[in-house]
Amino acid sequence: MRRTIALVDDDQNILTSVSMALEAEGYSVRTYTTGAEALRALTNQPVDLAILDIKMPRMDGMELLNRLRRQSQMPVIFLTSKDEEIDEVLGFRMGADDYIKKPFSQRLLIERIRALLRRSEVTSEGPAARDGKGAIARGELVMDPLRHLCSWRGAPVALTVTEFLILQSLAARPGHIKSRDQLMDAAYGEHIYVDDRTIDSHIKRLRRKFKAVDAEFVQIETLYGLGYRYRE
Repeated sequence: MRRTIALVDDDQNILTSVSMALEAEGYSVRTYTTGAEALRALTNQPVDLAILDIKMPRMDGMELLNRLRRQSQMPVIFLTSKDEEIDEVLGFRMGADDYIKKPFSQRLLIERIRALLRRSEVTSEGPAARDGKGAIARGELVMDPLRHLCSWRGAPVALTVTEFLILQSLAARPGHIKSRDQLMDAAYGEHIYVDDRTIDSHIKRLRRKFKAVDAEFVQIETLYGLGYRYRE
């Protein structure tokens, strides 16, 4: 199936060059020059993955992602020309799955897209497609990889692809410590590097989402200097 990618940037040169590169790889591409235009279109016609420029007039990429996350958990890559680390941290906290700074290599962008789409496929196929196992049930937690559904005490918890894979890795072996490197491999694959703060940001966002459902949620533990684990 041909995958559809949304590209949102107010720089026409980037829209043209990146679109040509993605179409040459077999992707269908929809381009938008404003956040408002993209929000309307993606609300009516969702895509498989979105690439958002952060620095846009009026509705910037951060606001667009915030609004999209109310209705969709599709993979999102941020593009930015800024060098400030705070933007990267905020982006991941808001639910971005990856982050690339301008100027960037189109080949790198394509590899990141492939990695994200593969992760999305793994999440949708789930362990059942690989080893015959279905949903994961850990006390009040239920995860259904086949349908990308997660619930806590019967209440749904909307997770991005990255968040789902990190939690799945932790919940698969309760009580076992997972290092940040192991969680990186589980969520991003062995060939994509992200720093420790990225994993920490995803963990904080996971906790925040579960605490919104249950203020007493404490299942994800931090072992300082070691990593994280899911309580038995």
